[in-house]
Amino acid sequence: MKEHIRKSLYPLLLAMAVTAAVSSCIKDDTSGADRPLSEIIIDSTSIEAVYNVNKNDTLTIVPRISQTNTPKELSFTWEIDQEVFSHDEAFIYPAKLLGKYQCRLIVENIDGKSFFPFTVFVNSPYEEGITVLSQDPDGKSMISFMLTPTDPNEERHFIKGDCFSVNNEDTRFASHAIDMVQSSGSLIIACQGADGWQNGPLGRDADVPTIYYLNEKTLVAENILTVSEYEDFKPTHLVIPSQDASGVAYPVLCENGKIYEFSTTEGAISKPTKLQSRYAQTCAVNDDGGTGWYFELLFWDKTVGGLCEIYSGYGPYYCGKKYHLLRDECVGTENYFNGNDIVKMVLIDLTAAQRRTERSEILVLTKNAIMTRKTVLDTGFWVYDYENGVNMLFDNGGTTTVCVGTDIITENTPCVANKTYLSLLFGKGNRLMRWNYTTQQTLDKADVLQTFGSPNAVITDLVLSRDHLKTYVAFYEPEEKGLNGSVYVINTDTGEILERHENVCYRPTRMIYKNK
Repeated sequence: MKEHIRKSLYPLLLAMAVTAAVSSCIKDDTSGADRPLSEIIIDSTSIEAVYNVNKNDTLTIVPRISQTNTPKELSFTWEIDQEVFSHDEAFIYPAKLLGKYQCRLIVENIDGKSFFPFTVFVNSPYEEGITVLSQDPDGKSMISFMLTPTDPNEERHFIKGDCFSVNNEDTRFASHAIDMVQSSGSLIIACQGADGWQNGPLGRDADVPTIYYLNEKTLVAENILTVSEYEDFKPTHLVIPSQDASGVAYPVLCENGKIYEFSTTEGAISKPTKLQSRYAQTCAVNDDGGTGWYFELLFWDKTVGGLCEIYSGYGPYYCGKKYHLLRDECVGTENYFNGNDIVKMVLIDLTAAQRRTERSEILVLTKNAIMTRKTVLDTGFWVYDYENGVNMLFDNGGTTTVCVGTDIITENTPCVANKTYLSLLFGKGNRLMRWNYTTQQTLDKADVLQTFGSPNAVITDLVLSRDHLKTYVAFYEPEEKGLNGSVYVINTDTGEILERHENVCYRPTRMIYKNK
């Protein structure tokens, strides 16, 4: 049986050997003599099997090619997803769209061809990291971004250029960019614009107040809302939680203290139906760390002198010592602050671990003629007692106060507070101050944690890292021209400067840590 198989395979093996012999040489057209084939060899060390490139970068591949025997003229074909991309010797690919691309190099000569397949992943350069909104002295807006690297040995740096203009080449960025939030897969940015109604009818290209929806991974504008129908619409704060914002109209606080409503689904600005007073230029957003379970929006109603709350879209509720007050009941000693005006509200940041066991708290600085006082409140202002079937206050007015100087903190003072070190950090010129809010130390005696830049530098915004171990400090040099804004990273506890990123933006107006 084995012998039979050997005999039956012999003609096939002989034919293959002849074929191989014939394929290793070819008849020369001029001399008629046989000549060896020129086999193409693509050096596998010159091309990788997988490439990862960031959007807006250019991938360049220069292959090393050799030939056996007498070299012949070569031609090149680069394919992307089975379509011809170029016939150049080098692969020069500007990465414009995110995605996975199956690619192939084909090298040919008169005798044959050789192939090399590879894969290109175009990734987002804006996956996670610090995003800075800034404006120059003329109001020109700019977005700067610093990616948080996955490799701990990789040095962090800001991407050069304006991230808005790079990704929106045909779109003009409105001037005086003022606020930014990350919500529902987008970066939502508010610009005040420069053209006012006093100049008459606004033309098509007028620089009017504008709200942008940028894709959080590409920073490409997916929706642009211009607002020219309300002459007093000059946004200062987008009061929008980071969770899914579908189906809800959120407040936009304006420079004159008026609030408009912003429908995130319809992309429209309308007059308010709930918040119709005048409000202080300070507010707080508690969204349970973006989990989507609930959100609280807190404002100071200057008309009646009361703290009011929008809870998961309901309200406003006015927060008093005994129960949630109606607006006309929120007077005098019935509210938490005895009629004193609020200067600043700062939500005390919690880490993910703290959020599982701690309730959210807010620092409220109020002002009364000659003093400001610090109050710690629980933002769960009331809960429902299911056993007794009644509403009750969780905090019940149990506050602590500290008398401080009147000019230490204003509505525009950059502040962050954290539960890890029980501290409030705030900027005062080029000095970063630290105050332990659980002690009786007066605010005007707060320690200088660190100084930044020249004596004329001004700190404009602060952001905590997720674990509270680092604080990002944005400041600018008013006397410098061009990119006069910088971002330093410090140890939150000791104030030690860990990183310096200088001249990466204009005067910073808003800085956030953009999450994945």
